[in-house]
Amino acid sequence: MNDVRFPDPIKLTLRRNGERVVASSWEAIECMSQQWPEWARGPAYRAAYRACRDALDGWRSPQAARKAFLKAARRAGLI
Repeated sequence: MNDVRFPDPIKLTLRRNGERVVASSWEAIECMSQQWPEWARGPAYRAAYRACRDALDGWRSPQAARKAFLKAARRAGLI
């Protein structure tokens, strides 16, 4: 399984850790697993996680994974 780079990185503002730049599907999965707010782990979070996993497996494009991750980050108030 190879990492899949996003076309453009996404800069997040995390409450505890300051800023983080997410530039790939693997980094997005890591961020969602370790730094995502518990209260924001709803449908958009699950869709983004699934899209990033699918991108790693070659089932979705990097653009689709980035778009889903961006939507989840906005809903969580991280952008």
